[in-house]
Amino acid sequence: MQFKFWLLGLSPMIWRRVHVPATFTLRQLHGVIQIAMGWGGFHLFQFRLRAIHYGSWELSARSPDITLESLRLRKGARFAYDYDLIIPWRHEIRLEELLEPVAKRAYPFCVEGHEACPPEDCGGPSGFLARRDAWLSDEGLDDLATVADFIDQVALKGRRDLLKDEALIEKLRDVSERLELRHSWQGQPFSRKAVNARLKSGDHLALMHQRF
Repeated sequence: MQFKFWLLGLSPMIWRRVHVPATFTLRQLHGVIQIAMGWGGFHLFQFRLRAIHYGSWELSARSPDITLESLRLRKGARFAYDYDLIIPWRHEIRLEELLEPVAKRAYPFCVEGHEACPPEDCGGPSGFLARRDAWLSDEGLDDLATVADFIDQVALKGRRDLLKDEALIEKLRDVSERLELRHSWQGQPFSRKAVNARLKSGDHLALMHQRF
């Protein structure tokens, strides 16, 4: 079964496309989504399908140990997946195709995706967008310009004396820390190769259950 899922409330769209066996359960699909997106499996989850909720037992939802094939989904069917129910990350899932397995390919398999996964516990979509915008704030651009100017002076113009300027070096340390923090706000970059390596090793089976 070929599914495409994406995060709601974000632009540009953050999405993934995966192939999973029809014999997989919703719980196993949950594990696949966690790996493909880049989540850590720390929070409660639920699927919302035909007005029925399947997910973490703490939510009094139905058990997600139900196979995909038993749901009798038709091509084009859509349903919802929520992760972290305090400030939810809402995903929309669409069944795109029913395909024949490819010989010698391990399943589940990530076909493609786009954009980095937001960091865990960053305040949901609104918090992520605010932090992402901070990367291109005036302060952020000023910090980048400071580093670029230092490199230009030392590496290109031979100003080795600047390496002994303690006040400047301390300023650069502060700038570097701020840049590193802002960089972490960008989320985990998507790598299809890395996702498929994790799926092949069975990491999705570990993330089927909440981590504490």
